[in-house]
Amino acid sequence: MSGGQNLGNHAGRASSWLAVTVALAGFIVAGVGMPVESWLMIWIGIGLVVVGAILALVFDIMSDVVIDAPRVGMRAEHHR
Repeated sequence: MSGGQNLGNHAGRASSWLAVTVALAGFIVAGVGMPVESWLMIWIGIGLVVVGAILALVFDIMSDVVIDAPRVGMRAEHHR
């Protein structure tokens, strides 16, 4: 890359998506456990969310953020 600067991309890394997927699976499992009234499913879901959060911290998923150059908006025209 030019200047040795890593600009990243909008897709993110596979490890980041793994962390998000684990956390999402936890929300789904806990969400299904609530109407089924299964405390075991709820706690397993909570555990998956915690594991997903830990993975997110370890994989530093926020470093995947791409900061684009500011976009030039349309200039307002002055009408009389």
